[in-house]
Amino acid sequence: MSLGLAVGGGALASGCTSISVAAGGEGGNLLDRLRDSGTVRMGFANERPFGFIDAEGNLTGEAPEIGKAVFRRLGIDSFEPKLADFSSLIPGLKAGLFDVIAAGMYITPERCAEIEFTNPDYNAPAALLLRQGNPLDLSDLDSIVEKRARIGVLTGSVEQGYAAEVGVPNGRIIVFPDQSSGIDGVRAGRADCLMLTRLSLVSALGERPGSGLEIGETFIPVVKGEKQFGAGGFGFRKGETAIVREFNRELAAMQDSGEVLRAVRPFGFSQDEMTGLTAQQLCTGTAG
Repeated sequence: MSLGLAVGGGALASGCTSISVAAGGEGGNLLDRLRDSGTVRMGFANERPFGFIDAEGNLTGEAPEIGKAVFRRLGIDSFEPKLADFSSLIPGLKAGLFDVIAAGMYITPERCAEIEFTNPDYNAPAALLLRQGNPLDLSDLDSIVEKRARIGVLTGSVEQGYAAEVGVPNGRIIVFPDQSSGIDGVRAGRADCLMLTRLSLVSALGERPGSGLEIGETFIPVVKGEKQFGAGGFGFRKGETAIVREFNRELAAMQDSGEVLRAVRPFGFSQDEMTGLTAQQLCTGTAG
C-alpha cells in the first residue's frame, strides 16, 4: 500500500493537490463527499501503537483500525494513508491534504480551538523512557524539574507543552522529530528521558531488544494543579460537525459492544485504557 503524500519538517509540502476545505452547509458535507468517493484519506504520524505502516506495507495501529471500522459502518470502505510529521497533522488537515487525523492525537483545549474532535477511544497514562537503572531517579515532571534533567519530547506533542509549563527551561527540553529518534537520543545521552505514553514506549522497546533502556512507572501529568488526561480521538476540520456526530454514534456502539477493545488489544491496549470521557470534557478542561 502506498503511503501517499508525506508532509514533513513542520511545513506543508508544496505543489500538492488538495481538496476544497469549505464546510458547505450546516454541519459540513464531508460525510456525503466521502460516501460518494468511497475513500477516506487518513493522516498518521507512523508512531506505534497509534498509527503506523506494518511489515506488509499496510496502515494499522489503534487509530487506523478503529477508524476503518467506524468508516465502514458509515458506508466508506477504502482507506488511503497520508504520512505526516506529528506537528504537521493539524496543518495538513486544515489544508485539505487528508480528511481525518487517525493518529491517537490527544484532545486538548488548544487543539480543540483549531479542529473538531470525536469523543476519545482511549485514555493512556504517561511514562518516562530511562537509561537502565534510572541513574537520575526520575519518575514524573516534578522530578525532572527537581533533578534539572533533560527531557526528550516529540515536536508538537502535548509533552513538549507540559514540560515548558511546569518550568523546565527551553535548553533542557530536547525536541525530537519522531519516536525513533527520541529513543536514540536517550540511548546516546542527548536526553535523560523521553516522555510518551506507556503504550508507545512498550511498543517501541519491543522492537529494540537489548537497548539498555527501561520504562518508568506510569503517571498522570499535573500542570498548574490540573490533571492532564492522555485521551485521544480523531480530528476533522472545523465545521464538519455532522461527520463527528455520526462518527461518535458508531464509536459509542462499538465501545458498548466491546468491539473497540477487541480492535486495539493486539496493540497492547487493555480495559484499563478504555474511557467514557467526552471531547466536550477534554476541550473545556472539565475532565478532571
